Amino acid sequence: MSRSDAPTPATPSRRGVLAAGLLGLTVPALGSCARFTGNYSSAESLRFWSLFSGGDGVLLVDILDTIGPTVGAVHSTVLEWGPPYYTKLAMASTGGRGPDLAILHLSRVPGYAPGGLLEPFDLDLLAEFGVHPEDFDQELWSRGVFDGEQRAIPMDTHPFICFYRREPLDAVGMLTTDGVLRPFDGPEDFLASLDELRGSTGETPLSFGHINDDAMAWRLFWSLMNQQGTRFELGEGVADIDVDGVESVMTFLGQLFDGERALGNLQPAAAEASFSNGRSAMHFNGEWELTTFRDAGVPDLAASPFPAVLGEPAGAADSHSFVLPAQLAADPAKRRQAHQFVAEFLKASITWAEAGHIPAYSPITASPEYAELEPQSSYVQAADSAALDPQAWFTGSGSEFQREAGFPTQSAMLGGDPAQAAADLVAYCESRAAQPNPTRGGAR
Repeated sequence: MSRSDAPTPATPSRRGVLAAGLLGLTVPALGSCARFTGNYSSAESLRFWSLFSGGDGVLLVDILDTIGPTVGAVHSTVLEWGPPYYTKLAMASTGGRGPDLAILHLSRVPGYAPGGLLEPFDLDLLAEFGVHPEDFDQELWSRGVFDGEQRAIPMDTHPFICFYRREPLDAVGMLTTDGVLRPFDGPEDFLASLDELRGSTGETPLSFGHINDDAMAWRLFWSLMNQQGTRFELGEGVADIDVDGVESVMTFLGQLFDGERALGNLQPAAAEASFSNGRSAMHFNGEWELTTFRDAGVPDLAASPFPAVLGEPAGAADSHSFVLPAQLAADPAKRRQAHQFVAEFLKASITWAEAGHIPAYSPITASPEYAELEPQSSYVQAADSAALDPQAWFTGSGSEFQREAGFPTQSAMLGGDPAQAAADLVAYCESRAAQPNPTRGGAR
């Protein structure tokens, strides 16, 4: 299964491994699953690291085949998703032995750039290859900036969205004439609609899985928290959080996962099966599960941005981005090739959209070819309300933070006291914010 934001496996903490590496201590070898494409001579090829496996990996190979004649030989290595990938990338960059180009979730830039692990892109060189800052959403683009320089180039947005089957939702008036989710007038309206949907179908209307994948609970919480617009700022030594706002989200989650509107104790695979088999008409998940539901033959499959039920539109999201890992002596020819690779990949990212991801390069999403993609074109607006993690060194996709922050949210979903869940989440965030970034101090 292709999964851009897969469950985080049990591994040594990122802080511990990074700190050990920076101190020159012995770190156990990390397992990885590698696939190589192009010329195997790294002295002659552009060395490119990514974490794309499954269906994403197939599309990656397709794009490499397409752009290969233009950019030249590429030695592409696919490493295990999550902490193994990020630890290996950090260790290589710390020693100045990073690959020529790599993929990094945009939310992880605050954890890598301050330690000197990422080199800046040459925007004039990118412009020479036809890619300009104005070709991107400016808020997304700005997340790749550190110390006034562009350290990451967004490749896509992969948001948390709502999948659904049109017929049962249309029967109870939950869709617009265009077949997308209608706006909801607050949480009461949304919950009442689910009650009506349950009465119409006789089934639990919404499915969502988070057991044994704790980061999924965080994504749901973060989507709703951002809709309220209440304070939730994290950084090194900073934890400015509206506790009442957190509690209101936890309260809503308890109402949503009441055993009738939605079950609070499902694993992701069980929730996906419930939707695929027609036992639920709606399903919250990342857009990366689009291929799962297509392969399952879900009839009348549709998708919309995550519903705005607590305020303004917002949905948890992240962005795969291109970065230039630190090298002791970067080859100017390889740097030029890396910039050309980024530009050509972005121009070919209509292929990447097939997996459900929203290309960050706006000429693609504005194209007639993209408009013909369904349901991708129905949730493209999710990129405009993408809520990336708070900008802290310890947050972001594949981080320990998402897993740990998911625990209090799960408590609220399972019927726990919302005030206690809010207090536990805030306490955890404060404890993490009090810890210094272990990479700070230079990569060399």
